[in-house]
Amino acid sequence: MAPTILITGGAGYIGSHTVLELLAAGRHVVIVDNFCNSSPKVIERLHQLGGDGFDCLDGDVRDAGFMAKVFERYQVAGVIHFAGLKAVGESVAQPLRYYDNNIGSTLCLLQAMQAAGVRDLVFSSSATVYGDPEQVPIPETAALQVTNPYGATKRMCEDILRDLMASDPSWHIAILRYFNPVGAHVSGLIGEDPNDVPNNLMPFITQVAVGKRPFLSIFGNDYATPDGTGVRDYIHVTDLARGHLAALDYLNSRQASITVNLGRGVGVSVKELVDVFARVSGQPIAHQYAPRRAGDIAACYADIRLAASALGWQAQLDVERMCADAWRWQSMNPNGY
Repeated sequence: MAPTILITGGAGYIGSHTVLELLAAGRHVVIVDNFCNSSPKVIERLHQLGGDGFDCLDGDVRDAGFMAKVFERYQVAGVIHFAGLKAVGESVAQPLRYYDNNIGSTLCLLQAMQAAGVRDLVFSSSATVYGDPEQVPIPETAALQVTNPYGATKRMCEDILRDLMASDPSWHIAILRYFNPVGAHVSGLIGEDPNDVPNNLMPFITQVAVGKRPFLSIFGNDYATPDGTGVRDYIHVTDLARGHLAALDYLNSRQASITVNLGRGVGVSVKELVDVFARVSGQPIAHQYAPRRAGDIAACYADIRLAASALGWQAQLDVERMCADAWRWQSMNPNGY
């Protein structure tokens, strides 16, 4: 059997898009997902789009016995670890659940990898580890400071990985700090499908556009930004998925570890994103301004030079394309999966 890439949380938003990119590159993929935050229908869509070059196992990464069997069954060459809870507000309300899930799953996965002699890992981190940045664009060398339990779990997992690499240089780990993933697969068959009220801006915009929600609340229009609304670094999920392929190739070819930002390096304001979406989709987006949310920051975007020089990777898809693909997904799937 060909060497396999194991993807934890592979039925999730970013995971599913990454599965398709790996399949397109001729890799064999095994997904492990417990579907606590994703739909089994994703797997049907992945078969539809990518064929049968992958297996999907329903299980929890925190189950040591289950994970041991996964590594016994497959010749795993590398792992991409997406599995985790990711809503900032929910993490504030349910910190124990977040620490148990995000850190517990990472520890259990690393122990299973160590026992199986698998040492190549791509870890899904987040720009939340930078907190309220001292400068923008944010370089990978910026101070780490977190403002919520979700961000704290990502930083703690990074610390665990750094300690592991220091203790044993045979580990090759790529820590990828994502900025703001948006958009959907060009087919419109897979995309972002949040449970209940969306935590992220783009699915909220698309749900207003499709008539599921009456209006969008824009939190804060008095920031020190060009139009007063918050500025973020939005990246198309397909570009982000391709970044994971580049990271796997880096680990394999360089036999070294890396921590790198994945973003476009371009700040786009909330109001700007709403306006582009309305123009691209032809759907006016009813919106109103609301007070700033606690913990929100004015501007956050990436210094992307290291991704370009070390990984040979750069985002290709612009904001118009992000909006067009997000609208195609939502209009074809008004109620998600």
